[in-house]
Amino acid sequence: MTLKVMLLLAAMQAAAFGEFKVMTWEIDGVKREAIVYSSAKKAAVKAPVVLAFHGHGDTAENYLGVELEKSWPQAIVVYPQGLPSKSDGAPGWQVERGKDSDRDLKFVDQMLATLHRQFMVDDARIYSTGFSNGANFTYLLWAERPNVFAAFAPVAARILPSVHLTVPKPVFHTGGTADRQIAFADQKEAIEAARRANNATGKGVACGLHCTRYDSPGGAPVMTLIHNDGHVYPDEVSPMIMEFFRKHPLVGQ
Repeated sequence: MTLKVMLLLAAMQAAAFGEFKVMTWEIDGVKREAIVYSSAKKAAVKAPVVLAFHGHGDTAENYLGVELEKSWPQAIVVYPQGLPSKSDGAPGWQVERGKDSDRDLKFVDQMLATLHRQFMVDDARIYSTGFSNGANFTYLLWAERPNVFAAFAPVAARILPSVHLTVPKPVFHTGGTADRQIAFADQKEAIEAARRANNATGKGVACGLHCTRYDSPGGAPVMTLIHNDGHVYPDEVSPMIMEFFRKHPLVGQ
């Protein structure tokens, strides 16, 4: 299925909410693309922004299937397209500072700059989520752009040793105990790193089926959804991510 046809179908399915369009940038001589959802009704209010990063080997076109916009139609939802990786040529994202000339950190900076020019962006409500490699990049954005984003929601993610979380931020981590692609032990280490960064060191309280919330004295909780499946994006996660984002604007804005 071509991108044009996919966008047409997505637009038809989401007609009651808004519209999709492809936006492009040139960064260091390389064309970058993202599929951007925005409300068809141009209300005179600032809109939240959610960046959603696909996994390694996937595409923005396919990642539209998570349908984040259905759970928060007022938000601008951006599905960026990754570039081929040097390891295997499959599209993906950098997971450490300095890798690939920081091509993806630069991409995020340029995307947000353009969105600010074209839309009324709510600077207190800019968020990042992603799956697998895209979730690893989401953790990198926490480390490298903590003052830009209000909260994060990685799905099936690890944190590399070179990535340091130094600013407390609300985070919702989804992981599977049977994950063989990103070992659950590595995901637990990421969750513990997030809890240390947020000083969310308590026992935790239940927040639903398989869901635990670790509160932070500074207002940056760590919420987890730990399911028993493998390397998957659970059907119920998108609404939970958007609800989590709704509850956590950038502190001080």
